[in-house]
Amino acid sequence: MDNFGVPELKSPPGKTGPIMSQAVQDYVKAIYKLQLDDGTVSTTDISRRMRTSPAAASKMIRHLAASNLVDHTRYYGVRLTPSGERVALEIIRHHRLLELYLHEALGYAWDEVDAEAEKLEHHISEELEDRIDRMLNYPQTDPHGDPIPTRDGTIAPARGIPLADALPGQRVFISRVRDSDPGVLRFLTSLGMRLGTQMTIKDKQPFNGPIVLSIGEHLHTIGRELAGHVFVEEMT
Repeated sequence: MDNFGVPELKSPPGKTGPIMSQAVQDYVKAIYKLQLDDGTVSTTDISRRMRTSPAAASKMIRHLAASNLVDHTRYYGVRLTPSGERVALEIIRHHRLLELYLHEALGYAWDEVDAEAEKLEHHISEELEDRIDRMLNYPQTDPHGDPIPTRDGTIAPARGIPLADALPGQRVFISRVRDSDPGVLRFLTSLGMRLGTQMTIKDKQPFNGPIVLSIGEHLHTIGRELAGHVFVEEMT
């Protein structure tokens, strides 16, 4: 057991370096994603994302700092070190490759793959990772349009602008969708909104009002909260 009561994970075959617990990997991944939105992140942000108490998050942050995975300056928040970012990108690569494998090879729906990949991402070997990557023909994005980090730890910028930022009259297609809420993904599916779906922004009400869009012959009115889960690119 590590200091947080979580069994230590064995290093994958062929991988060197310190053994890291699943809890450490989960925290580092969460911090990476929070940084994308906010830059340096607070203990409160981390505890909320990890659904734990601020005290437990603070304890883990001290552990991560001692392991040179984060820089933590009191009152200024937490940020991953280069070592922490490498760990985060490795586990995100595992997760997104697994999501795509579950979707493409095993027929899981896009609202099912995130939870399954969470269970598996800490336990696959480098060999299995490479075989999945090769079988899927070295994919660049997962089933939700998120970029898959490369084996050498680089990642492409996330594509698209928020649907709420699109302007009336624009013709756009969905290039990415947040994967954090399976219920949202199921509802989007019911509206015919999937990756690649083409639509026209018909109207956008002011003061955070609803957005009216057309998909084929169908008109849909959606709220800004739902629109915040969808990212689009203008059709050329």
